[in-house]
This record gives sequence, C-alpha cells and structure tokens, in this order.
Amino acid sequence: MRKIHVNEIIEAVKTACIEANYNLPKDMLQALESRTTIESNNLGKEILQDICENAYLAQKEAIPICQDTGSAVVFINLGQEVYIEGGLLKDAINEGVRRGYKEGYLRKSIVENPLYRKNTGDNTPAIIHFDIVEGDDFEMVIAPKGGGSENMSKVYMLTPSQGIEGVEAAVLEAVKIAGPNACLPMVVGIGIGGNFEQCTLLAKKALVRSVGSHNPDERMSVLEQELLQKINALGIGPQGLGGDTSALAVHIEDYPCHIASMPLAINIGCHVNRHISVRL
Repeated sequence: MRKIHVNEIIEAVKTACIEANYNLPKDMLQALESRTTIESNNLGKEILQDICENAYLAQKEAIPICQDTGSAVVFINLGQEVYIEGGLLKDAINEGVRRGYKEGYLRKSIVENPLYRKNTGDNTPAIIHFDIVEGDDFEMVIAPKGGGSENMSKVYMLTPSQGIEGVEAAVLEAVKIAGPNACLPMVVGIGIGGNFEQCTLLAKKALVRSVGSHNPDERMSVLEQELLQKINALGIGPQGLGGDTSALAVHIEDYPCHIASMPLAINIGCHVNRHISVRL
C-alpha cells in the first residue's frame, strides 16, 4: 500500500492549474506551427502566426494564454493500492484549484448556481472524474476548459441505422454551427457509444489526447482522418476568417452501447486546448 498525503496533491494541483494556463502544450504548439507553414490563405497564415506569438509571450512573461482561464476539469487515475491520507481526495483537488487560481492570478469563472449566477470567487468546485486503475500509480490530468468552445459542443442521440454517415453529418453540422465562436483552429473531441452521459465523458477525454494521436482501432483512426479533412475543407479557417485550417485534429473515443442506441457527443476545444499531466 502506497500512501500519498493530501498536501502533496494540493501543491501538485495548484502548480498544474497555473502551468496549464501559462504554457500551451507542446503538441498544440507544434500543430499550430506546422499548419502555419502550409496555410494557403494569407490572413489565415497571419492569424496562426499571431496565435503562436501569443503562446510564446504567455510562456515568457508567465501570464495566461487566454483571458478565459476556464473551469478546472480534472481526470484522476487512482491506483487501487494507493491510500490518500490527511483528508478527502476531492477536497484536496478543490483546495489545489483554489490556491492555483488565486496565486496564478487566473480568472475565476465558476458560479454557485447556474440560474442565480453568484461567483464562487475561487473557481471551485472543479469538475472531477475518477478512474480506479491497477497498482499504486496516481496520475492527474488537469484541463482548464474555456466557456466559448464548451458552449459550441453538442450531443446527438443517433439511431444505429444512421451509421457512419450520420456521425459524419452530425460532426460537420456541429462544426459549422460553432464557426468562429469556437476560437479556431479547434481540436474536435468525439465520443461515440456508451449512453447519454458516457459519450460526453468520452468526448472530453478525447480532447486531452496528444494532437495527431490516433484511435487504436484502425477503422476509427481512418474516420478521424477523414473527418479532419472534411472539416478543413469547409474553409472556415483560423478565427473563422477563411483558410485551410479549421481544425488541428479530430480525436474519437468509443465505448460499447445498447443495440437500440448510438450516442454521439462532440466536445470542441479551442486553439488553447490546455491540458497537463502530473504523476505523483
């Protein structure tokens, strides 16, 4: 049995919240730079260059990449041989978020009640997903998620008869509706299968994969690449002002589902698709 004290978790979460908001992930930056060299639209190319410059300045000056520093989404892979001592794991994560958003001068964007809109003042509570795994590993992925791109996400309860064509049509529809509001170029996270709530979690998890990684199922991998080509062929372009680069990647995560259903979720990540992994 391996013991981890909550103080260690608090400090790790605090640091990760700050770093994720200051430093664009390397995979995202590399993808943006790569698209800059091949973007045929002059305005689109300039916008991509500005996005990259903004990321470099944020890192250099230790300031947020974007003014929307997001809701704190946290994925926990908790080894079943790990014992958390000194308090509750959920409380430790929220305390880390609280300290990170205060000490990092990050915008607090969470309201206590969705109807009455009083700000909590510290960006808590975080949105936490727990997964119990083998061994004594403890891994966290912190993914601050901005409101603009999140608002452009969609859930479709398709019928099995709609098949791949139905999935493609729904994804393209969601991207078209999102347009410039998703702060393009985007990363498109897609969850297929499970049920109503499972498909949305799959879509969210898809966003924290490394840009350009592929689903291990070759059929899904081909679909990812086909959708990426079709999305970029729409010509929406960086910031919605035209060009070849509407999306940097399409990532699909899938799960078994009921014979009568084909749940589909599209979770859109903007060009600051932030995520950082921490292992204790």
